[in-house]
Amino acid sequence: MKNARPLLSALALTLMTVSGPAIATESVLPRAVVELYTSQGCNSCPPADQVLHDMADQHDDLLLLSYHVDYWNYLGWEDPFSDARYSARQRDYANRMRERYVYTPQVIINGDHVVRATAKQQIEATSTAVPPLLNQANIHLGMLDPSQPATGTITLRGVGKPAPGQIAQIWLIGFDREHQRDVLSGENAGKRLVNANVVREMVSLGQWNGTSQQKIPFAMAASYDGGIAVLIQNGRGGPISGAAMIRFGD
Repeated sequence: MKNARPLLSALALTLMTVSGPAIATESVLPRAVVELYTSQGCNSCPPADQVLHDMADQHDDLLLLSYHVDYWNYLGWEDPFSDARYSARQRDYANRMRERYVYTPQVIINGDHVVRATAKQQIEATSTAVPPLLNQANIHLGMLDPSQPATGTITLRGVGKPAPGQIAQIWLIGFDREHQRDVLSGENAGKRLVNANVVREMVSLGQWNGTSQQKIPFAMAASYDGGIAVLIQNGRGGPISGAAMIRFGD
């Protein structure tokens, strides 16, 4: 007698998908990771925010992330999406790249290439020219209810022997698709700002030696309508060697 369980499971999955908002999905490998460091309190940032917004509409193959730093909040407007952890992340990059200071807007591609944040064609060209990311991670979601925080499992798999002493840092990212805010004070007072792929959660999943397979369960702290991603980074502020992403609502 043939085992009917796979057929029943598939039927149940189909019925749940059709009858409600729950979705079962797995991640894809982006061509590159584009990180924008920005702030609603920075008057030179809105053009860069618009570039990232346009690219998010045009490039499904890129993982585009907008990190809002907190070091401009003293100028009179507290960015509601800012977080000291994002400022620290940018400083980690600056320390490794031996930059004298951090600034906004700034675009960093694959954790290793700084590009002018308003230069859309250069960002696109660099994202194409950099070596492709390694297919080291998958995100497996449980049944997803958009109103509830996502849960699932990260699977890491080695694709070769890492350099001696090289330990990867694993980051889990949750982001919203778009936010629009009227800025009431500070350098952008009176402007309505539009931000795309706004990072709302960044969680360290620990370190990985890059060789053995590893599975890590996760539960996001809140629901995010943009998606989730995992980054495999060569230490704090190091190059990003691998990534995986799931966009919600596509």
